[in-house]
Amino acid sequence: MGRRWEIAEIRRRLGTARLLTLTGVGGVGKTRLALEAAAACSKGFADGVWLVDLAPVQDPATVAPVTAGALGLPDLSATPLLERLAHHLAERQCLIVLDNCEHLLDACADLADTLLSAAPDLRILATSRQTLGMSGEHVFTVAPLSVPGEAVELLRDRAAASRPEFDVTDANREAVTRLCARLDGLPLAIELAASRLRTLTVDQVTERLADRFALLTGGSRTARPRQRTLRALIDWSYDLCSPAERLLWNRLSVFAGGFGLDAAEAVGAGEGIPRQDVLDLLDHMVAQSVVLINEREGQPRYWMLETIRQYGVRRLAESGEEHRVRFLHRDFYRHLAERIADGWYGPGQEEGLARLRAEHGNLRTALEHSDPQTALELVAALRFHWCADGFLGEGRRWLDRALAAAPEPTPARAKALWVAAWAALLQGDHSAAQRALVEAGELGDRLGDPVACAYVEGFRGTSALFRGQLGEAVSRYERAVAAHAAADDGPGALISLFQLAIAQAHTADPRAEHTGRHAVATAETHGERWSRSYALWALGHNAWVRGDVESGTELTRAGLDIQRGFNDYVGTALMMELLAWITASRGDHQRAARLLGSVRSLWRHIGTAIAVFGPHLAERHDQCERSVARSLGEEAYEAALTEGGEYDRPARAIAYALDTQPVVAASTGPGSGAGPLTPREREVAALVAQGMSNRRIAAALVLSPRTVDGHVEHILAKLGFNSRTQVAAWVAENKVPSPQRPGNQVPTP
Repeated sequence: MGRRWEIAEIRRRLGTARLLTLTGVGGVGKTRLALEAAAACSKGFADGVWLVDLAPVQDPATVAPVTAGALGLPDLSATPLLERLAHHLAERQCLIVLDNCEHLLDACADLADTLLSAAPDLRILATSRQTLGMSGEHVFTVAPLSVPGEAVELLRDRAAASRPEFDVTDANREAVTRLCARLDGLPLAIELAASRLRTLTVDQVTERLADRFALLTGGSRTARPRQRTLRALIDWSYDLCSPAERLLWNRLSVFAGGFGLDAAEAVGAGEGIPRQDVLDLLDHMVAQSVVLINEREGQPRYWMLETIRQYGVRRLAESGEEHRVRFLHRDFYRHLAERIADGWYGPGQEEGLARLRAEHGNLRTALEHSDPQTALELVAALRFHWCADGFLGEGRRWLDRALAAAPEPTPARAKALWVAAWAALLQGDHSAAQRALVEAGELGDRLGDPVACAYVEGFRGTSALFRGQLGEAVSRYERAVAAHAAADDGPGALISLFQLAIAQAHTADPRAEHTGRHAVATAETHGERWSRSYALWALGHNAWVRGDVESGTELTRAGLDIQRGFNDYVGTALMMELLAWITASRGDHQRAARLLGSVRSLWRHIGTAIAVFGPHLAERHDQCERSVARSLGEEAYEAALTEGGEYDRPARAIAYALDTQPVVAASTGPGSGAGPLTPREREVAALVAQGMSNRRIAAALVLSPRTVDGHVEHILAKLGFNSRTQVAAWVAENKVPSPQRPGNQVPTP
């Protein structure tokens, strides 16, 4: 609302300042202003504008991982993440918005210093109640909204959202102006006051606030006036809530990064709140602007502004039930992780991993507030989140921390040890993996845990496979499959079975096809997809080396098609590698070079190379590179690599590899939206065609920014595009209509 001068000034300063910090009191609108200014600057940054939301982050050590996640950089490598971030940004021209830095000043300053030193074309726009205190930092103090003017416009807009007949007229203009002035023009204070105009007049709101201001004026003398204003508004909003709503406010403050209804019911119910009342209470709190709501993956997702959440944190601590509520929060996410891990041997894998990605902030919080044994259980239950979903580096850090804190010889430790070995192997750290496997094996024997012992044998096979000891790998996988079967552990048996097929395929073992088909059939029987994709990859390699190029191509493409539903960089890169080798062997060197370019980008994002997964794979890769480069010539080869490198994320890479093409001619009339896009994706595509940034699309459709990011990624993948310009052309040719935007709702910051 307004802020045109401020946006123009921030844009001007970013032209010369590499680090610009927006400061101001809580509730003054720093985040909203930063996002609008960043959106206005977006055309000036060829490699994008990225938001890093630090509000849910409590541990300074997780600032770099959160930043990497926001930039789409998977945390998979053993290389320190800050170093990888610096390398990733070194030659990029982009703007990073670091939002809510005040509680992490040192970590944010270290991050900014490292990244700005490495990336000459990087700009950072930070929001914080305090400056970062760095050399070269420029500061812009965000003032409240002007009164009258912008403040009155905001009050009218927000009040009309819940009371459509409300307007600012000659009769009430003076009272509205007086109220806005009493609120010091603070946007958050105006938002909260406006929610009360559903049932009160402007004069009544002003009168009731007068008592609050008098109390605060007689209270803390150290708080600045505007801080007292906001505290008065939040105090008043809190006291106007029913006792049950106040209880729920307190309890919901333990969530980091939002929550679903099931989580709110599990954590918020009890001790004064029946479970069946939670939904109605949430509805009331949404109406009061205490809780906000948006949509993610088709489900409602609730969240609180950080100022409101922190108020709840203080009230929860005062209530004496913080320990109980954090226990409920921790147990909800432990049970969620265990349910997804235990149900892995069946359908719903993609949905399970998507839920864990959405809850990543809450998972961190649960780990931070867990006792040592519970932390071991939770960190092991998250093994597919760590190892198959792009969080490998962070997973290793949590595993190391949990294992160090709980040395007791328990079943939970045995499981966490073999999970730690798996993670270490994927990063090429064989010495750490060996140490973990030795202890896990001894502990499994001591505890009489046959499942742990079977996993130890299987991952010893993985270690041999990655070291190129293929004969040893086959023997160990065979023993692991038998051990899992004897323990009636279907998931473990399938994981070892598809790896056995891989090892056999790379030794030209005639049993490879039978093993691979057995793994595929087992997976299909249970609706399992992730292991099935790897088994198809093994079958594809086996068919190719035996001279059946057509079957090799078909099987590899089938594996990639399954990977489309995951965020598995390693699996995608390995299957893209094989497809490149097969394509080169068919004589299509131009396409093979583009596939290799995509693979190169994927490995760079991962922070590793194919050699980590075995010298036999590295040798195949080198042979393919030499053959393609020799056929095309060095200049044409490099050009094709660069072109293919644009497909640098799993979804984009797979869309290119599978020849997914835009559907234009199929349109049957204006607005039919014929083709692969869902109705929501067509709405997003229409706004992309209008030149809107993801942030603006999120505000227009009242979605979270991350949801819009996902929609845009899916649109590009489904249409086989790599630019927003291509999406705009598709929208024009298919005559996709612009969506009707919801009015007067609080947009997602």
